[in-house]
Amino acid sequence: MQRSMIFRSPWGWMGLAESPKGIQAIVLPKRSKRAVEFDLRSQSNGPVQQGESARLETARRQLLDYLSGRRNTFDVPLDLSQGTSFQRKVWRTLQRVPYGKLRSYQWIAVRVGGRHYARAVGNAVGANPIPIVIPCHRIVAHDASLGGFSGGLSMKRKLLALEGTLTQLQRG
Repeated sequence: MQRSMIFRSPWGWMGLAESPKGIQAIVLPKRSKRAVEFDLRSQSNGPVQQGESARLETARRQLLDYLSGRRNTFDVPLDLSQGTSFQRKVWRTLQRVPYGKLRSYQWIAVRVGGRHYARAVGNAVGANPIPIVIPCHRIVAHDASLGGFSGGLSMKRKLLALEGTLTQLQRG
């Protein structure tokens, strides 16, 4: 059974879900609570119960602090068990990209098996269930263009602007 929490942030409604092992999902800011509920249900592999816990509350507070520019690291336990072994390897590598830095899909690929894995890395980055905490928004195309983002490119631009890295990208 997953427990989840929906909360309002300055950027919109957000959601969190946890298993007994740790935070399992983050829903990026949306305009409506209903959209967040839908995303939490669709990311779950079982029933989701609304509720509160110390871990969900800690994650909520850390996310709110991040979005207001008061935090740049996270220290909540994560549960990555829903991913494949390759996805988990990519997600752990993403966690090594520091606040205020950008890396390419190719940079990640080299660290998980070789340059030829860049497309597979892109798919794993796109499947990241815990955005922001696992900072997939910091991954850009090799030519310094924005690349993709599961939360939409406007959200990626907003996150990169918050971290001061948007100006490092090619316009286009």
